[in-house]
Amino acid sequence: MFIKRHIGRYERGLLFRRGDFVRPITGASTYRLWIWNWRRDRLQIVDTTKTKFEHAQLDLLVRDDRLREQLIVLDLTDAQRALVWKDGRLLSIVGPGRHAFWKTPFQIHVETCDIAEFRFTHPKLQAVLQHPDAVKWLDGVQVEASEDVLLYRDGVLIDRLSEGLHVFWKGTGKVRWKTIDRREQVADVAGQEIMTSDKVSLRVNLIVTYLVSDAVRATQASADFAQALYREAQLVLRAAVGAKSLDLLLADKESVGGEVRAALVSRAEQLGVTVKSVGLRDIILPGDMRVLLNQVVAAQKEAEANLIKRREETAAARSQANTAKLLAENPLLQRLKELELLKDVLADTHATFVLGQGDLTEQLRGLVAQKSVAMAPKSS
Repeated sequence: MFIKRHIGRYERGLLFRRGDFVRPITGASTYRLWIWNWRRDRLQIVDTTKTKFEHAQLDLLVRDDRLREQLIVLDLTDAQRALVWKDGRLLSIVGPGRHAFWKTPFQIHVETCDIAEFRFTHPKLQAVLQHPDAVKWLDGVQVEASEDVLLYRDGVLIDRLSEGLHVFWKGTGKVRWKTIDRREQVADVAGQEIMTSDKVSLRVNLIVTYLVSDAVRATQASADFAQALYREAQLVLRAAVGAKSLDLLLADKESVGGEVRAALVSRAEQLGVTVKSVGLRDIILPGDMRVLLNQVVAAQKEAEANLIKRREETAAARSQANTAKLLAENPLLQRLKELELLKDVLADTHATFVLGQGDLTEQLRGLVAQKSVAMAPKSS
């Protein structure tokens, strides 16, 4: 009596006797297992369409030459990784250890990589990165056109990455990178309360525009170059404002910005930074000081207005004196002036005057006097 076990075309049989592997059995066949030997013999059937052959006794099974001929066996060291392709598509990424893949029914291709090269490049890089195994074995960084990326391994700077995608093998040491933005940046030094040389407390807001000129120096000179530049700008601003009086500061804010920039440039260079511009954005005075300054400005403007008024009055008096002198020296001009005055007096009237001979001025005076007498109230 025996038991028949059919092994399919894409299957393989593994015959064990008393727990030891005996031989493989090819597919598309029938194996007879005698019933009285069922305690001794055991037949395992594996599916070759699963491609990767996994078994608890794999290390022992692959020693059999008959089975090994049907498999692609990988023995990877700690410094090796392998890409396994099935019919042109990435099947898996495997690391150190022994791995076996059935040669049929699919076309299997294996690429072995040495991670000592650290950087991973491949014609089908995007396909590799999209595979679920990529997260376990690979790491990468995308560098933009406006960035510098410094790559460190085990604390040592090993490369300065250019624009594009860079991929590295994991397990090659402690790898990290630092991204530096090369675009122009602005540090807003806000709310600095400073005392001027004439003991006036005020708050000053400063704007510093800069960019990173040396990425390596910027990361090595300080833990945070932006914060270091900010603190340096605070100190320089305090020194520049403290050496000036309030009036001088308000009269020429640009000079303070120039002084701050001149003092900040050398320190910024040590930090790997280039200062592009510096300027005072706001000068904020205390409330009582603003009231006093407004009063001073108002008094100054009032004095200027009075001065202008007196100057104009003096000019008018001088003009009148010159006119009187000119009329006294020119009787004909005086006569014309009288006629102009008479025209103004008679404007918008319907009165008719008949003037005789004699002085015209005296005649007008007489007419005006008669009119005044006629209009005066009579006493009872």
